[in-house]
Amino acid sequence: MLVEQRTYTAHPGKWRDYLALYEAEGLEIQQRILGRMVGYYTTESGPLHQIVHLWAYTDFNERAALRARLMAEPRWLAYVARMLPLLQSQESKFLTPAPFFTPLWHSPATPAIQQETSDAV
Repeated sequence: MLVEQRTYTAHPGKWRDYLALYEAEGLEIQQRILGRMVGYYTTESGPLHQIVHLWAYTDFNERAALRARLMAEPRWLAYVARMLPLLQSQESKFLTPAPFFTPLWHSPATPAIQQETSDAV
């Protein structure tokens, strides 16, 4: 299990525009394809104008497969073209749970993976 922490720094004053665009055009696509949103946050202290979102994957292979599906989605690519000008920077970190921690949101597979498995049978 790993969690990807993606931190986007918006241009000052643009984080609200980012969130509105994401909710209207990106959220459904990303949830449908990636499946395990752990959290979606904005910063209130420290570096401001940041959006932090967390996505869980079983491993790097699952992440690569799901991200490839996401990047092949024409509606996602159209959304990204409108979203990128709102951002100053992006950062991605991969987090793994400590040996004693079992995430409450842990599930064996995303809906997208489950659907592919049932289609193959």
